[in-house]
Amino acid sequence: MTAKTKRILSMVLMAIPIIVLVIGGVMKLIGAEPESVMQFLTKSGFGNYIKALGVTELIIAALLLYPVTNKTGFLLASCYFGGALCLEISGGQPTASVVFLAILWISMFLKSKEMFLPLNK
Repeated sequence: MTAKTKRILSMVLMAIPIIVLVIGGVMKLIGAEPESVMQFLTKSGFGNYIKALGVTELIIAALLLYPVTNKTGFLLASCYFGGALCLEISGGQPTASVVFLAILWISMFLKSKEMFLPLNK
């Protein structure tokens, strides 16, 4: 696979979790989350933090978009999706966040292998 192909594939794959974060963040901020999601978050103890979660999602998406901070955004997005996965598993919900977590990791691996593999010296 050429470097150009890896870069394009990485950008396309990275766009998926970014879009999910932006849509989720905006929906939480304007109160348009589906009722089932709101009930699950409230039942899980996050009812008072919905707007904070929305702002967090938008900040993480912005960090992922900006090339200088995308490694920090990657780490924060991994933590966010990992926490969402734990919440889904403990609540008996479908584990959708694992898909976005896997896509995020694959896209970052294609973009920046040095985050995962030791450098050859």
